[in-house]
Amino acid sequence: MNMHSTISKSNETFMGQYLEALSLVERLHRLLLDVIKDEFERVGVLEINAVQALLLFNVGENEVTAGELKSRGYYQGSNVSYNLKKLVDMGYMHHQRCEIDRRSVRVKLTEKGRHVSDTVTDLFERHAEGLEKRAVLTPADIDEINISLRRVERYWTDQIRYIY
Repeated sequence: MNMHSTISKSNETFMGQYLEALSLVERLHRLLLDVIKDEFERVGVLEINAVQALLLFNVGENEVTAGELKSRGYYQGSNVSYNLKKLVDMGYMHHQRCEIDRRSVRVKLTEKGRHVSDTVTDLFERHAEGLEKRAVLTPADIDEINISLRRVERYWTDQIRYIY
């Protein structure tokens, strides 16, 4: 066996593992949205979708702009603007034009929005407790996952910033 075929095999193995990881990230994101959707169906909140519930959770007690949510990496531009407008229209968020930059709108949760955010928080707390209690993941496992995902995030961010 020559050196080239060894490297090629190694790259194929890594590529396969990388593609599996990408597939898992995609599936986990879709599953997360399904879990949130099921929770809101269970508690009888049917007018918002899982993406909107997650957006309310991510805003939490903060007052933010759509641009800030985008720059944090949570949402795409048109998607966040559309969902923020819907959430304001349904009474889950207040909005106010910025005094300094009149083009920018700041949003924060209403009491109704805080209730949704709290529901997501409670769901995630139950999940964290269950994962630990059933020994699905240890705190060290979570740390390792987070470290690895941050490295991939940094690598992808560098690809966007420096290659294109």
